Amino acid sequence: MTQDAVVTRVFHNGLAEVAVTRGTACGSNCGNCESCAFQNELKAIAKNTVNAMQGEKVVIESMSSRIFGAAFLLYIVPFIALFIGYAIAAVNSLPEGKCIIVSIAAFLVAVAVVVIYQRINKRKKPITFEIVQLR
Repeated sequence: MTQDAVVTRVFHNGLAEVAVTRGTACGSNCGNCESCAFQNELKAIAKNTVNAMQGEKVVIESMSSRIFGAAFLLYIVPFIALFIGYAIAAVNSLPEGKCIIVSIAAFLVAVAVVVIYQRINKRKKPITFEIVQLR
């Protein structure tokens, strides 16, 4: 996965801090409504293999599989747990209301497990970026 970024700092150990502008679902036209609740600029550390200097526009690359795997865990696994929780409750002949409560509980437990797993995994194997091209 590649993204455009701007180098904000250069370190002597072959790394650089880059600022990546995050797009929004509304088309990144925040000047119109100014209702974005999220920070639209993220900073990350990237390997500076092309010797980019501060202020230069660059293209950074990361392993797509790591990003898509994290997205799958965060967005899909809890919904799978929601449906499995409902199915298990329904198979055990619980009333509709209790099936819904069990499915919501399974969803919340799955979210908690995924968040904890992601935080632990982030420390052990963080997603790495590399500057691959100057713009």
